[in-house]
Amino acid sequence: MSQTILDERKSQVHRIGEEPFAMACNRPSLAGAVSQRACVFCGSRVVLYPIADALHLVHGPIGCATYTWDIRGAISSGPQLHRLSFSTDLQEMDVIFGGEKKLEASLRELISLHNPKAAFVYSTCIVGLIGDDMEAVCRRVAADTGIPVLPVMSEGFKGNKREGYTAACKAMFRLVGTGDATGISPMSVNILGDFNLAGETWIVREYFRKMGVEVVANITGDGRVDDIRRCHGAALNLVQCSGATMELAKMMQAEYGTPFQRVSYLGVEDMADSLYKVADFFADKDPSIKAKTVELVRTELSELMPKLAELRQDLEGKKVAMYVGGSFKAFSLIKAFRHLGMRVVVVGSQTGTEEDYKELAAISDPGTIIVDDANPLELAQFIKEKDVDVFVGGVKERPIAYKLGVGFCDHNHERKIALEGFVGMYNFAREIHSSVMSPVWRFMPRRSPARAACAAKEAVNG
Repeated sequence: MSQTILDERKSQVHRIGEEPFAMACNRPSLAGAVSQRACVFCGSRVVLYPIADALHLVHGPIGCATYTWDIRGAISSGPQLHRLSFSTDLQEMDVIFGGEKKLEASLRELISLHNPKAAFVYSTCIVGLIGDDMEAVCRRVAADTGIPVLPVMSEGFKGNKREGYTAACKAMFRLVGTGDATGISPMSVNILGDFNLAGETWIVREYFRKMGVEVVANITGDGRVDDIRRCHGAALNLVQCSGATMELAKMMQAEYGTPFQRVSYLGVEDMADSLYKVADFFADKDPSIKAKTVELVRTELSELMPKLAELRQDLEGKKVAMYVGGSFKAFSLIKAFRHLGMRVVVVGSQTGTEEDYKELAAISDPGTIIVDDANPLELAQFIKEKDVDVFVGGVKERPIAYKLGVGFCDHNHERKIALEGFVGMYNFAREIHSSVMSPVWRFMPRRSPARAACAAKEAVNG
């Protein structure tokens, strides 16, 4: 460990059971460590990008726009404007003389061409340095065009990805309360922090429909500007991926008194628990909602559990490493892997808080390594040390797994398979099974001698 982890990083790595819990987090990434994190701008962009009928304009060099373009598998049931990437493409002369004129001209042209419901304008590092007054430009264009033009103050050098979530929430909050909330059911929710990857929001909305609960706004997967404008009329906010939209939930609670609950739609236990939480909240308005929810969960599990039991026969005892964006996701995944008989031995996140890591330590097995803001060298070392069978991460982690001869499961923004809900748990289990059980891993030299001999024997016996 001492040879792999830099001294400045040791306080952000904890081994459960070997020392008292102490975990530093939410620090600036260490220069030279090649962090897996993204910048403030990226954090804001990934939150707002799935709002499908809004214009998204990056005020900065073209590289910033290409870095964050289409990085979520966020599907829209209607408009596709979010799939286009627009940039002011600042050049050297713009940096010297300022980019405000270029920004204003770009906004007016794009709004005229695409007629969006709103426009989000993202500030990048160079814009923060040269001091363009984005607020003034956005006000002028909004006054002339009659649509909200919202500056997102997301200069990358301000901090890490988590600060970008806050910038996105502040921009969205300008929309909240500007629409007519009449006619909204007293049994209504907003879905916060779900990005409709591979259509997952639609799965969750269908569960709520069967329970008799109206969904006012998806924030932000398959999102619509008009829904966000009236979302203050919902009775409850459901916050998944707490790092991304928790600030918006807190702002709405302070301004409109809207309560919120943290939920997760991943895995068997957390999906069911989230539905039961909603049923409990609305039980006084509809006494039958609890019975509907119990029946819904029973029906889904009666189909799911036999399938999981079949896959578990092969997966029992296998070891998992995972590195995710928001730590809240890791809680659900640990429970999901236990349903498959698998053990998580390494778990880390980009944006976890001390509270999150304490909770992770409480539900993880002794010896598990918890890491905040890891770099590739650390992740590779932990994978080899624990001799894991599968690594769960995102696009930046995939090469680490394959270079080490480890199965990989994409559980991040780019995936095209729905992993939420009860049907998503089965999709997840099948993907883990196909990756772990692939015969190619028998021939990888990284395997320990004992396990390599066992794999060879299995191969001979067919």
